[in-house]
Amino acid sequence: MSVHLHWFLPTGGDGRTLVDRHAYTDGGIKRDRITPVSGVRAPDIEYLAQIAKAAEQLGFEAVLTPTGTWCEDAWLTTVALTQVTDRLKFLVAFRPGVISPVLAAQMAATYQRISRGRLLLNVVTGGDSTEQRRFGDALDHDRRYARTDEFLQIVRGVWGGKPFDFQGEHYQVEGGLTALPPDPLPEIFFGGSSAAAGPVAARNVDVYLTWGEPPEQVKQKIDWIRGLAEQQGRTVRFGIRLHTISRDSSKEAWATANRLLDDLDPETVAAAQQALGKSESVGQQRMLALHGGSRDKLEISPNLWAGVGLVRGGAGTALVGSHAEVADRIEEYHALGVEHFVLSGYPHLEEAYWFGEGVRPELAARGLLDELASPLTGVPAANGRPASAPGGAPLLVAGGR
Repeated sequence: MSVHLHWFLPTGGDGRTLVDRHAYTDGGIKRDRITPVSGVRAPDIEYLAQIAKAAEQLGFEAVLTPTGTWCEDAWLTTVALTQVTDRLKFLVAFRPGVISPVLAAQMAATYQRISRGRLLLNVVTGGDSTEQRRFGDALDHDRRYARTDEFLQIVRGVWGGKPFDFQGEHYQVEGGLTALPPDPLPEIFFGGSSAAAGPVAARNVDVYLTWGEPPEQVKQKIDWIRGLAEQQGRTVRFGIRLHTISRDSSKEAWATANRLLDDLDPETVAAAQQALGKSESVGQQRMLALHGGSRDKLEISPNLWAGVGLVRGGAGTALVGSHAEVADRIEEYHALGVEHFVLSGYPHLEEAYWFGEGVRPELAARGLLDELASPLTGVPAANGRPASAPGGAPLLVAGGR
């Protein structure tokens, strides 16, 4: 089982600080700032294209694009980026409650033809009722998962190439059909830590995603989902969502993590923790429990740092250390059964190069990767780094404040 490496498209904004979009009074829609913040980058298509091209050059298999109020639309953004990349796949996040399942199946089929088979789907059921109501969805937490179950059954049904009928609590479909089914069928990624989420994953998905918890907790999740899937006569694969701060030395990596922490004033952390604490997501509550809102003891497991989760919802932990140490931790998760690693870092352009040029060769040397052709392959190394990035600095496609 090889490791599959994926990166992240920050369609809600990027920067050299964890605060990024929170630096704006309107969440970043009009870019009106509360106070001047250095190094904040708008998620315009030119910048996102730089990240996508870098990810492709560095050998990442796909990039995850998020969904939500403060993000650009994932379908439209990524289909545009298929036109400036050749091999990179796009893991498109979407909410099943705000789109027809038959229309979603049709969109996926069209996307596969436009992109020549480069679509992956990330189903986001939603853990925040306020956010869901903003999109016109009034269901409670558990009923949202029940609806997702029906949604995915319909999507797979209409991909069969012949009329499909379905009668459920949330959907009724007569003769649902995708006239030209997608080829290949997109793999379906899905995450959820609640009791309501597990059976949905077991019955419907290809890859179950967890946020970056310590290895023992991840193992418990894997055992849980694997057992449920076996009861359904299915096999589910596993992925993990993490940030990374990888440097030529452990000291440099932790200095970078501490700098990100120094940018966060107590008021910002308190406000973020109060907002995140209202989430109905069990996964989000598990993320918050890792640090309890405190800056103390943020290394919750060797090289696993919970500082990101002080202000960021969702994935709140980062692998921090030298390239070899980060590779060690990936190998540790891989030994538990984790196959897909969906990674990110601030800023996303530079951190893609730090990881791609530093950690990826370590993983390849350990036989954990199926090698992809890359423009950097075979470039002589200098001081342990490709000659494209002399002096130990990351190779930058574009500058920033």
